[in-house]
Amino acid sequence: MSAIDSLPPLREVIDTHQLLARKSLGQNFLLDLNLTSKIARQAGDLSKCDVLEIGPGPGGLTRGLLAEGARRVLAVEKDSRCMPALAEIAEAYPGRLELINGDALDVDPLAHLTPPVRIAANLPYNVGTELLVRWLTPKDWPPFWQSLTLMFQREVAERIVAQPGTKAYGRLALLAQWRADARIVLSLPPEAFSPPPKVHSAVVHITALEQPRFPADAATLSRVIAAGFNQRRKMLRASLKSVAPGIEDHLQAAGIAPTERAEQVSLEEFCALARSIKPLD
Repeated sequence: MSAIDSLPPLREVIDTHQLLARKSLGQNFLLDLNLTSKIARQAGDLSKCDVLEIGPGPGGLTRGLLAEGARRVLAVEKDSRCMPALAEIAEAYPGRLELINGDALDVDPLAHLTPPVRIAANLPYNVGTELLVRWLTPKDWPPFWQSLTLMFQREVAERIVAQPGTKAYGRLALLAQWRADARIVLSLPPEAFSPPPKVHSAVVHITALEQPRFPADAATLSRVIAAGFNQRRKMLRASLKSVAPGIEDHLQAAGIAPTERAEQVSLEEFCALARSIKPLD
């Protein structure tokens, strides 16, 4: 029996179901159920929320979310080997855990969830950034989720909360901070996982704002940011020349010197630049 529920410890679950982590799926399993419960608590009061979890693996965080009182959890797992272990959790928490064996990039969560919705996940390394960008850049805002409580490599977490002028500042920081508040709430050493990754990890808590900090078209802003940081060592007049005709005029209209580099430009200035450029149809 584990410390948080009547189910077996995670090491026993992994041995029983022969769940060796697969590098090809970006898997690193958290084994300490007290730690997974601590991560679940970072998501706040879940008693009146449905929770979307991506990549639950053997179910450590899933059990933490349910033990901490989540109303319902939708767990999307690509690795079919994990489904029997997750089914045991569903049986222990009747009516509160729905399982989907599939790719999170192809699943419409709103078909399975009732708002309010929060997202909590130890994201697989190979799809974590892509999922985060999707959640941060829907056309309409507020999004379907209230908050994101996500584990990343420490380097990625630092990029999400980075400030202008720093090495980590870039696309993730701008997209996260445009429409949300983001902060690192927990750091984890490699030995917390099986197998231990070569890097430290961190949990980021992101809370959606009712309105973006500055007005801008989401698609245009994303395009400008991506182009600016794709060649971050170049002056903006060079890195953005393919974004719109007469880019120097747009930069000056936004109060940005054409000779500046992307890492020197604030969120407010990027939004002003996006507003000066006609959105794509």
